[in-house]
Amino acid sequence: MPEGKIIKALSGFYYVLEESGQVTQCRGRGVFRKNKITPLVGDQVVFQAENETEGYIMEVLNRKNELIRPPIANVDQAILVFSAVEPEFSTLLLDRFLVLIESKDISPIICISKTDLVNDSTRSEIDKFAKDYENIGYKVILTSTIEEIGVDELLPFIEDHISVFAGQSGVGKSSLLNLLRPELELKTDDISSHLGRGKHTTRHVELIAVGNGLVADTPGFSSLEFSEIEVNELSSCFPEFRERSSECKFRGCTHTSEPKCAVKAALEVKEISTYRYEHYVSFLEEIKDRKPRY
Repeated sequence: MPEGKIIKALSGFYYVLEESGQVTQCRGRGVFRKNKITPLVGDQVVFQAENETEGYIMEVLNRKNELIRPPIANVDQAILVFSAVEPEFSTLLLDRFLVLIESKDISPIICISKTDLVNDSTRSEIDKFAKDYENIGYKVILTSTIEEIGVDELLPFIEDHISVFAGQSGVGKSSLLNLLRPELELKTDDISSHLGRGKHTTRHVELIAVGNGLVADTPGFSSLEFSEIEVNELSSCFPEFRERSSECKFRGCTHTSEPKCAVKAALEVKEISTYRYEHYVSFLEEIKDRKPRY
């Protein structure tokens, strides 16, 4: 039986792309529901089909990772799009995204959009944040879809990968994708000044070919809870903590009240930024306060 990758899921149908470029519309077998298996966009599957519109997914092959919101599997990298302004750049929100992406072993790329809208003082602030994240080891790309800046820098990262574009609503994810592949003509809306956020645009997850890569334009995240991350796992989602934790005196150091903590020592000499550490402590308390799962 042929294999392929699910590139779109809509109204109970799965659209499976074969290496030949053929796309077959499939349904999932009833046994999936019984076994609580939900095929996801990005899944590699085995299917059988009489024709292009009457196929059945027979098996979902092993996943290397999966995201719940948006529902997608086998992601190589996440392009986290955050606007410099409108809505205002938020390191707290960015760090929430980064922790969730790191916890799934997905490589993040930070994309700061709408740089054409910034004034001089905001620009220096954005440049400082960009340098902070680059010093941690993240790739940061400044973009403007109006001035068509940053797209040539972003394209090579998309080649031969499955990438997910993520970020809050209204930051320009669809505008950026339209610039990467103009014929898409994805719907974009201006910021609602009353709500201060983007009006609803993207409604379902779909993998779109951009060059030799596949990109998912995803709905804006409605929830960013740390439901699957434990207290002892959080620090490994901060690269600058992860690389120093082996130097802490105590194994399992939470980098809060323990003596001879390498992370706090780095914080004191400004090798770790104060806001990143404060976000870590805040996230740690949030995970500790989470209701237990049974």
